[in-house]
Amino acid sequence: MTERDPRRVVEAVWRIESARVIAALARMLHDVGLAEELAQDALVLALEQWPRTGVPGNPGGWLMLTAKHRALDLIRRRATYERKLEEVGRDMEIRQEAAEAELDDALDDHVGDDLLRLIFTTCHPVLPAEGRVALTLRLLCGLTTEEIARAFLVPEPTAGQRVFRAKRTLADKRVPIELPPAPELPQRLASVLEVVYLVFNEGYAATAGDDWMRPSLCEEALRLGRLLAALMPGEAEVHGLVALMELQASRIPARTGADGEPVLLLDQDRGRWDRLLVRRGLEALERARALGAFGPYCLQAAIAACHARAAAPEDTDWERVAALYRVLVHVAPSPVVELNRAVAVAMAYGPERGLEIVDGLLDERALKGYPQLPAVRGDLLDRLGRHDEARAEFGRAARLTRNARERALFLSRAGG
Repeated sequence: MTERDPRRVVEAVWRIESARVIAALARMLHDVGLAEELAQDALVLALEQWPRTGVPGNPGGWLMLTAKHRALDLIRRRATYERKLEEVGRDMEIRQEAAEAELDDALDDHVGDDLLRLIFTTCHPVLPAEGRVALTLRLLCGLTTEEIARAFLVPEPTAGQRVFRAKRTLADKRVPIELPPAPELPQRLASVLEVVYLVFNEGYAATAGDDWMRPSLCEEALRLGRLLAALMPGEAEVHGLVALMELQASRIPARTGADGEPVLLLDQDRGRWDRLLVRRGLEALERARALGAFGPYCLQAAIAACHARAAAPEDTDWERVAALYRVLVHVAPSPVVELNRAVAVAMAYGPERGLEIVDGLLDERALKGYPQLPAVRGDLLDRLGRHDEARAEFGRAARLTRNARERALFLSRAGG
């Protein structure tokens, strides 16, 4: 223990344990913002004490127990114990919490339920998408406001405001920190999965900035997905999302060149793909299939599996990929999905067929500022020998993107 840097241990333990601690406190107090404050109080105490006294044998348990004691102190300080009970109407529950905080070592039986409550709260549909993402990264991933700001290329005050407003909205709307009723579960689970995949996608293909990817965000999303799969093993779409993220993340080592430049799927060295992640992704997909349902994340994972099983691009079963995209268009219609289907159709049946689909999307309002639309069209035109038109499309894509690496890629294909 003495050889470890206590401050580094505190930071590592906080990143791993903070969600569990905040979830347990939120169950006690029914207030996410207050739960986070008390958890951070425990963190400050650890930063003060561990360098002097050494790292405890169970650092996560120490944080949990310290935070629970502070929560109970706060409860006792609020006028009288009886008034607190009247405020929250939880006489028996608070008495139970007091007993648990004194006796347990933070490995209580409620941790799974607590984390589920917190996940469904931070991803509540009452919050705007950016608020859900920011609050999830803050409370469940343990990212600081500075880290969230850096990940999404916004000023730190903006990231802080998103977190603050999300917590205030939950309080103002009196959103209960609980699992939704069974009839609401599908809608609420869809919101949770959407947030996790938004985090992953921002890491996998950054929308702006100087870096093509932000792998740390992919790692956080994978951690959340795996946690959800462990807590909700009977939900096929949870396993489908995990499968999709594992399979896509397996390509990360091959997605950039020596200087950080993008390397597209068909040009990647598949020997650099992470075979452990491929195996884990395929196993998660099998678990999803065994549960029967086949929703949008499972379908996207099945498409990713076609690429993962192909030793070389020419070995890809493009007809199956195109067929899966056709099903996905019906299950989760979207112009972006249709654009992806156009790519698969072009690979399976020729660029003319793909271009027909792309040209049908040119008036889609949702794709007006989407750089991948002219980029895909430029690639198909290039394959058809219409090089001048292709260069114009790549130039348009370069003007639309906010990512410097992607812009350089498009400009190179535009010949400038």
